[in-house]
Amino acid sequence: MQVLFEARGAEALALRGVAVRRTRFVLRRLQWLVPRARVHLEDINGPRGGVDKRCCIELQRPSGEPLVVSALASQWREALDAALARAARALLRWWQRHRGQPATARLVPPR
Repeated sequence: MQVLFEARGAEALALRGVAVRRTRFVLRRLQWLVPRARVHLEDINGPRGGVDKRCCIELQRPSGEPLVVSALASQWREALDAALARAARALLRWWQRHRGQPATARLVPPR
């Protein structure tokens, strides 16, 4: 699984290694469903503090459509862990909904 990391700010850039390792660890059992994951960290209102650290995770699914989740927290690590937990739950729910359908039915969008 390829993990792409994007961040704005020096504090967020320091978490690159942690974010990549945590993403691979959390999605290790579902990595066959996700060829690429993009992790984006952003401080919404700058150095003023508060609940303003956003982590947005975009998972590329086999059907081609992305799964995007995000989380807000006061600390970078909390936002990352919350977003990864949401992403894993959402990906598992998606897989459970679509595993009984034939592959062609999954790839054709509903009308």
